[in-house]
Amino acid sequence: MNNAQKFGLVIVAAGRGERAGSPENGPKQYRRIGGRPVIARTLSAFLSHPDCAEVVVVIHADDQALYAAATAGLSGMASVRTVFGGADRQASVRAGLQALSASPPRHVLIHDAVRPFVTHEIIDGVLEALNAGSMAALPAVAVADTLKRCDANGQVAGTVSRSGLFAAQTPQGFDFKMISTAHANAAAETAIGFTDDCAIAEWAGLGVRLTPAHPSNIKLTTAEDIAMADEALSPSRLPDVRTGNGYDVHQLVPGDFVTLCGVEIPHDQRLDGHSDADVGLHALTDALLATCAAGDIGDHFPPSDPQWRGAASDIFLAHAARIVRDAGGVIMNADVSLIAEAPKIGPHRQAMRAELARILDISIDRCSVKATTNEKLGFAGRREGIAAIATATVVFGHQQ
Repeated sequence: MNNAQKFGLVIVAAGRGERAGSPENGPKQYRRIGGRPVIARTLSAFLSHPDCAEVVVVIHADDQALYAAATAGLSGMASVRTVFGGADRQASVRAGLQALSASPPRHVLIHDAVRPFVTHEIIDGVLEALNAGSMAALPAVAVADTLKRCDANGQVAGTVSRSGLFAAQTPQGFDFKMISTAHANAAAETAIGFTDDCAIAEWAGLGVRLTPAHPSNIKLTTAEDIAMADEALSPSRLPDVRTGNGYDVHQLVPGDFVTLCGVEIPHDQRLDGHSDADVGLHALTDALLATCAAGDIGDHFPPSDPQWRGAASDIFLAHAARIVRDAGGVIMNADVSLIAEAPKIGPHRQAMRAELARILDISIDRCSVKATTNEKLGFAGRREGIAAIATATVVFGHQQ
């Protein structure tokens, strides 16, 4: 997208957040969820978007130190500046729009600082509507709950149909000039307390296009909202995915076959080693052991131990798989890259994948074997040895 199509952004962060309780912890936009301030998570979602240009964050005059601490070290802050907000949200948005007016963008997005779960997909939906000609775009989700109307005494007065009802979210997107004019006119001509910027657009007669949103893009309003967001992002709730790497190399000597990834391949050389010297399985064994910090193959099967002389390397890989599973791990993927000038690996690749699947007791679609030459460079290129690089991905159970 060229610079003319990049969007400006106003993030509204001047509120005091009384409904969040615990005022001693500061406004909710500066409280931490998953170890990071809410506003830092919100800013990161936009600063990582390739079409985000200038950003104005509207803060309260009393929050300068809180804002500086919350955004310290955040990538992309060179394009961000701050202004002070007004008496209410409308005034704060106007201040943000005015800050952008010196070099106005074609489109502006206006977002609540306390919606930290916004995604690029939601942002893109708004931008697509604006680029297609809409004057205003509103991400929204269809209302799922049954709605009741009550009387002054708290008694149910009727059920409201959900048909055609949507819950509004942010970021809300606009033609910059039109929403700036609408905000200025609303401030001058009416005392209506608009609850969002699209309501001002509607008042001004601008058509508003609904765009896809997601229920996870919630606005953190109460202390319970913040606590639930923090719990959802805490390390104990996130999947414990670990990746291990392994590397092995063995010398080639005269012989009549090599064993690679558990498959014997006729060849005019063999791999020299204490066991069957299967570099593929050795590298993968180390990769698996790495996912639970269980040392390397030499710790479990010392080459000085005569019992492993000539042993089939599937013993080593199966042992590593048991260690991983005993530690609560589930093997998700195994990938081996073989580096050799010869023999040709392609005709044996499927058999190798099947052997990995058998040893690890996982499906073959989770087992990958690749091969490359060393372009006749180095020991592999001179056919002095074969090397292997392996990667294993393991998901471990939640740690208590």
